[in-house]
Amino acid sequence: MSRCCLCVVVLIFIAHLTYAQSLPGKSKTDKDRIAKEQRVEARSLLLSLAGDARSFRDQVLRARSLARIADALWVVDPDRSRTLFRQAWEAAEIAQRENKNIRTEVLTLTATRDRQLAEEFLQKLKDELQDNKTDAANNLWMLTEASQQRLSLAERLLQSGDLGRAQQFADPVLNLVTISTLDFLTRLRAKDAAADQRYASMLTIAGASPLTDANTISLLASYIFTPRTYVTFNSAGAADSASPPTPLPPVNVSPQLRLAFFQTASAVLLREQPELDQSTTGILGKYMVLKRLLPFFEQYAPRDLTEAMRGQFTALNSQMSDGMRQAEIDWSQQEIGTDKPAADGEQFLSDQIEHAKTADERDDLYLRLALIAINRDDPKARDYAGKIEDGEVRRQAQTWVDWALATRAIKKRKTEIALDLARNGELSHIQKVLILAQSAKLLAQSDPQQAVLLLDEAGAEARRIEGGDINRPQALMAIATAASVIAPARVWEAIFDAVKAANAAGNFRGEDGVLTLTVTGKSHVLKKTEPVADFDIEGIFREAASKDFERAVQLARGFREEAPRANATLAICRTVLSDNKTTNLTSSTLHRG
Repeated sequence: MSRCCLCVVVLIFIAHLTYAQSLPGKSKTDKDRIAKEQRVEARSLLLSLAGDARSFRDQVLRARSLARIADALWVVDPDRSRTLFRQAWEAAEIAQRENKNIRTEVLTLTATRDRQLAEEFLQKLKDELQDNKTDAANNLWMLTEASQQRLSLAERLLQSGDLGRAQQFADPVLNLVTISTLDFLTRLRAKDAAADQRYASMLTIAGASPLTDANTISLLASYIFTPRTYVTFNSAGAADSASPPTPLPPVNVSPQLRLAFFQTASAVLLREQPELDQSTTGILGKYMVLKRLLPFFEQYAPRDLTEAMRGQFTALNSQMSDGMRQAEIDWSQQEIGTDKPAADGEQFLSDQIEHAKTADERDDLYLRLALIAINRDDPKARDYAGKIEDGEVRRQAQTWVDWALATRAIKKRKTEIALDLARNGELSHIQKVLILAQSAKLLAQSDPQQAVLLLDEAGAEARRIEGGDINRPQALMAIATAASVIAPARVWEAIFDAVKAANAAGNFRGEDGVLTLTVTGKSHVLKKTEPVADFDIEGIFREAASKDFERAVQLARGFREEAPRANATLAICRTVLSDNKTTNLTSSTLHRG
C-alpha cells in the first residue's frame, strides 16, 4: 500500500515538472478564457469535495468543510450554497451532541452570505436551549447562552472587518447591560464611533428599568472611563473584576454622551431603596461603587450632580458598621481598576536569592528574573535561566528564553541575533526552522544569496525531525512559504516534500498550526501557545494556485488524509472564485480570533 501511494505521488510530481508554470505571451482574451475555465473547474472541484465531505467520519470536519465550500461557492451558485450551509448546520448539530462545538463557525460563514439563513439557525439554537431548559444566564450581568451565541457571531464578524453585519446581529442583545455587550461595544468603537449611539440607547433603557442598580452603573461606566475593565461589588464590599493586561485610557466621547451617563448614574444611585441591604450590592457594595465612581464625577460631571453624589456617599457612610468600614479598607487597599506598579522588580528578586532557603526557591527567583529580562531584550535572561539547578526546569526555561529573544529579534529585524540563537540556543528543530525561514524572508531583498543559504539550512534542520512527527510537514510548509518569497522556482518541490511528510505523519490537518512552550517549575507553571500561520496549508496553496492552478490542484490531490486534502482544495478554489465585494472569512480568521 505504501509503495502504491509513493508511486502515485511520484507520478504527480513528474507531471508537475512538465506543466507550464506561467502564461507568457498570452493575450488578454486568452487569459480571460483561461480564468473562466478555471472558475468552472473550481466549481466542479468544490461540488466533488462537497460529495466527499458528506461522508467524512469526523463530524467537525464535515460541518466545517461543507460550510467553507458553501462560502466559496456563493459567488457562482448561491442556491447550492444555501443547501450546503443547511447540511453543514445539521453536521454541526450532530457534533454538538458529541460535545464538539462547531456551530459558531458555521453561523459565522453563513452570516457573511445570508443573514436570513443565519437568523434561522440562531432561532433553532434558541428553541433547542429553551426545550432543554438551559437557556439561562448565570447572573444578572451575563447573557443567556442563545444570546451569547448571537454576540459571539457578531464578534467574529467584527474581527473580520464586516462591521455592518456585526452590528446587525448584535443589535437584538445590545439593550442588555452585560460585560459581553459592553465589551462588544468597546471593540466596535475602536473601529467605528457609531458605537456611541448604541451605548446611548443602552443608557436610556437602563435608566428606565427598575432593575438597574449600582452594579449596573459600575459596568456602564467602563465604556467611557475604564474600557474593558469591569468591576462589580457584592453586599460584603468584595469586588469581582476583569481587565486587560494593560489598562486602557478613558475614551474621548462627546460631552453630551458623558453627561448622559452621569445623569443616568445619578438617577439610579439617588433612588430611594428601602431594602438596599437585599439588593445585589447591599449598603457596602453600593458605597464601594460610589467610591469608585466619585473621581469620575469630580473630574467630568456638572457640579450639582457631583454634590448630589457626595451627599449620597456621606449618607451611606453614616450607615456603615465598624465591620463594614474594615471591609472597605481591606478592599480599597487592593486598588481595584488602577495600574498598580509591580513590587518585585529585578533588584528586589536578586536580593531575595541570598535569603532563599531551598534550591526550589532559588530556581523560582531565577526564572522570574529571566522573564523580567526578556521584556527588555536583555541577554542576561539566558544567564538567569542557566543558573536554575533543576535540570529539566533549566532546559525548559532556556528554551522559553531563547525562543522569546529570537522572535523579538525577528520582529525588530535583528537577524544576526536571531540566527545566533537559532544555531547556538536551546531550541527545538521546529523552532530553528521557523527562525531560519523568517530570517531568510527578511534578507530576501538585501542579501538574496544569504537568504537562499538560510533556506537550505532550514531544510536540513527540518529533515532532522522524525518522519512520523507532525512537526515535519509543518516545518516543510513554513519552508515552502519562505521559498515563495526567496526562490519561487523551488516552491513546487518544497510543497511536494511537505505533502509527502504530511502523508507520513497521518495526523496533519493543515490548519490551526501552533507552537506550544511550557516551563513546569515547583511553584510556577508557564504555558504559551502561539499560532503559526506558516504551518498551515491555506497561504501557500493560495499562492501556488495564483501561479499555476492545475499544478496546485494536482498537489492537493496528493494528500492522503481528508482534512489536508479538503483544506488545500478549498484554498485553491477560493483563489479563483473569491469576490472583492464580500469579505471571505478564512480558516485562520475563524480560529485565531
